[in-house]
Amino acid sequence: MTANEVNRRITTIANDRRLSVIVFSLFFAWLLAFPFEGQILYTLTDAYHIEPHSMVFSAIAATFSGLFSGGFLANTIKRAKKMILGSAVFDILASAVFFSPPGALWLPALVLCSYSGGCAVAAWGFYFRGCTPKGERIKTAADGLAYSNILMILLNMAAIHLSPRMGLGLSILVLAAALLFAYWLPVDTETDFSETASAPQKNVSIAKPLAFLCLFVVVITINSGLMYQVQAPAFSQLSWLTSWYWAVPYIVALFIMRNLSRKVNRTYILYVAIAMIGFSFIFFLLLDRSALSYFVVNTLMLGACGVYDLFWWSILGEMLDYDRNAAKVLGIGLSANVLGVLLGGLIGHMLTVSGLPGEDATLLALGVVCVTLVILPPLHKHLSVLLSDHAYLTMLSDISPQEQTGLLRNISLMEKLTEREREIAALLLMGKTYRMIAGELFVSENTVRTHIKNIYSKLEVQSRAELTHLMLDIQTQNDNE
Repeated sequence: MTANEVNRRITTIANDRRLSVIVFSLFFAWLLAFPFEGQILYTLTDAYHIEPHSMVFSAIAATFSGLFSGGFLANTIKRAKKMILGSAVFDILASAVFFSPPGALWLPALVLCSYSGGCAVAAWGFYFRGCTPKGERIKTAADGLAYSNILMILLNMAAIHLSPRMGLGLSILVLAAALLFAYWLPVDTETDFSETASAPQKNVSIAKPLAFLCLFVVVITINSGLMYQVQAPAFSQLSWLTSWYWAVPYIVALFIMRNLSRKVNRTYILYVAIAMIGFSFIFFLLLDRSALSYFVVNTLMLGACGVYDLFWWSILGEMLDYDRNAAKVLGIGLSANVLGVLLGGLIGHMLTVSGLPGEDATLLALGVVCVTLVILPPLHKHLSVLLSDHAYLTMLSDISPQEQTGLLRNISLMEKLTEREREIAALLLMGKTYRMIAGELFVSENTVRTHIKNIYSKLEVQSRAELTHLMLDIQTQNDNE
């Protein structure tokens, strides 16, 4: 393989990742700004003096259904691309219905476009896995969430400060851009899926860890729903501030977490974020409704949401390697998020309608925080068992290449391998894909596959995960000696 071919491969990987982030950001920005409790929807209903809550909750429920079922409908990357393209076209048409005065079509159009949008986000799971190497998906998740929220802020400001129809029109243009870029999404990122480093790990079940993760996500995002229905309306008089600052702490938290050193223990930050949620509701109860109070309450709540959203998005990103259907895993995980928002929103709305004091919402939020603290340790345990190879690869990536080579040479079992096989094993343990290994060593992917088959045969393992566990066990034994 020539240097030019290697450069082309590297460029292709980078371009595919960039394209997948662009498509997600555009599509998700429309979803956040319009059907999913978006300010465009609220300004439209307010302009026509329509009670929004039945429409809002119907749209959230439809988004949940789309996320949950989308992965079962799009079970290959080709079907995923068709679903994203089809959803974009349908959602453009359904959104255009809202240029007309309120009528019988509004609610069906909103429900159907919310369901379609949920399906498209779930289908993007194939591109989340196929366009981003293992170990780098936290960066893709952070970029997609941050850029979509920046776009959402711009759409919100247009709807609030210019006109609802202006915001709606711009959101449709964003969808049209998503459709254009989605047309160029590749369908060959997983053509050799059964043999690549991203193939599902054999004999490994993610059912229990995924169930624990979904439970955790549902519980903690109940507070997000309470925020939408209790905190946000209390500061509605500050529209000039809430229209742009609402998601700023969320975006800042995403970028901070994205760029943290791998040596930083993120577990402690998760506990800090839980405390931030509790203090957000406490300050909401104690402070007035001034701009300064909004800064305090919103910064604590949305900063914590940014920390946790990236946490479970990155976990879901790594789980994609354990199931052949990436859209199903991502869709189920994100549907738990939406379910929590729906439950919290319904509870908050009932508290508001019944005229109960703010203390009730605060006590409920603090109760949710306590339950979250109980769930987090067993969740951490189950995820650590499933993703122990990922933690080990992180440890390897923190030492120099010379130290990595020395570690492998000191393991007697590796003496069964040739010099080239040891080199490939080291790259494999670092999380490199077949394509990336071929590029670094200037060989073909078929040559890499042959070497890796020989490595697995000599060491009597069947996958990268088993190889990682074997290396970790041997190194632990050597350290004990």
